[in-house]
Amino acid sequence: MDLAEKSLTLRRVMDTAKQVTKSGSLNEFSMVLLNNTLSLPLGIVLVLVFNEMEYLSRTPLLRIPTFWLVITMSGFLGLAISFTSMWFLHQTGATTYSLVGSLNKIPLSIAGILLFNVPTSLENSVSIFFGLLAGVFFARAKMQERSQP
Repeated sequence: MDLAEKSLTLRRVMDTAKQVTKSGSLNEFSMVLLNNTLSLPLGIVLVLVFNEMEYLSRTPLLRIPTFWLVITMSGFLGLAISFTSMWFLHQTGATTYSLVGSLNKIPLSIAGILLFNVPTSLENSVSIFFGLLAGVFFARAKMQERSQP
């Protein structure tokens, strides 16, 4: 499932959950909790299928305090990313969320070419330009949509 399918499915689940709740609305914290709760069954199945509990009981990493610090910080970072994603999806639509997710790779591509001195080809340059052009057209269409009564 790519980002567009995930965001559209998540938006549909959020809208359904809003209809079922008593208040008729969900805040970002509730959406993060719902999203993470929906991922728990898959995580549990994967832990059981790949026998991760046995691996964790044997690994010496669990005895290193630095590991616990890094894994805790990783958890907080993941929570922050999930929270900001839900906030952005709540403030915009699934299409905008998906497009921004794909357009953020363009500056990273340009930075990678410049920082790592990657040889560029015509196809590479045209694809980056095409992505930038698509973002401009989408932004103009959104501005025109908002300006219409």
